Amino acid sequence: MDLLQREGRYPVPPQAPPTLGVEFSGVIESFGDTPDGSFKVGDSVFGLAYGGAYAEYIAVSTKMLMRKPEELSWEEAAGIPETWITATQALYLIGGFAPGKTVLWHAGASSVSIAGIQLARQDGAGAIYVTASSAEKIDFCVNELGATAGFNYKTQDWSREILKATEGKGVDIIVDFVGATHFQGNLTAAARDGRIVHLGAMGGTKLSEGTDIMPFVAKRLRFEGSSLRSRDEVYQGKLRDTLWEHGVPAIKEGKMKVFVEKVLPWEKVVEAHELMERNVTKGKIICTIG
Repeated sequence: MDLLQREGRYPVPPQAPPTLGVEFSGVIESFGDTPDGSFKVGDSVFGLAYGGAYAEYIAVSTKMLMRKPEELSWEEAAGIPETWITATQALYLIGGFAPGKTVLWHAGASSVSIAGIQLARQDGAGAIYVTASSAEKIDFCVNELGATAGFNYKTQDWSREILKATEGKGVDIIVDFVGATHFQGNLTAAARDGRIVHLGAMGGTKLSEGTDIMPFVAKRLRFEGSSLRSRDEVYQGKLRDTLWEHGVPAIKEGKMKVFVEKVLPWEKVVEAHELMERNVTKGKIICTIG
């Protein structure tokens, strides 16, 4: 998101300032005219904003604040909001996850999928599959995060491998950030009454000629796109509460982990963006200010 916004290719919501950044951790300095009483000055918090987090101070709704657990560092807390809330939205609110359901996370080593794999595992998924671009990333998803199996989309027919792994049934929920290049494969890999949650288009937005959409009818599939940043405060607050219920307690207890790839001082934010552009990370890149 930050890279796209920097390049002018991200649809920033009207209430967002031009400053980059949507997640943060810090200490409450003051309130507006109508504080809700849930927090007080001096509280250690982390949260999500419409924008403006690349800064020393930020104004944000208390509906998107969470208390920072003592067990987490400031850097770990700052790495939670956007990715873990996005994973929560995809898995529970849109995907309709329940214990026993099977899930496929594309871009398995991305920050959102890292969170989603752990949430699904913690809440009793029947099986969790991933796709990724390298054996190293697949090993990380399976051995570190607890995914059932992974497939290299560059060297394998991942949709057919999913069918083999599920004895032809397919998976109940697919969370996709890739788009066009994975579209047909998603229809192949989805189970009957499956849900495909579309969150991005890293692989393009134009479908190739000959794309077969019959599985929508034959399998009774549901395809739904979504975003987080454009949602209103009430919806985002609901997601915050869902994450607090399903994720934060397990993170505090060490049953799930916030993966931070690298911490850099604010003065090296260009280096942070260059690292993101190389697409070699397996976790969050955090910048500290002050």
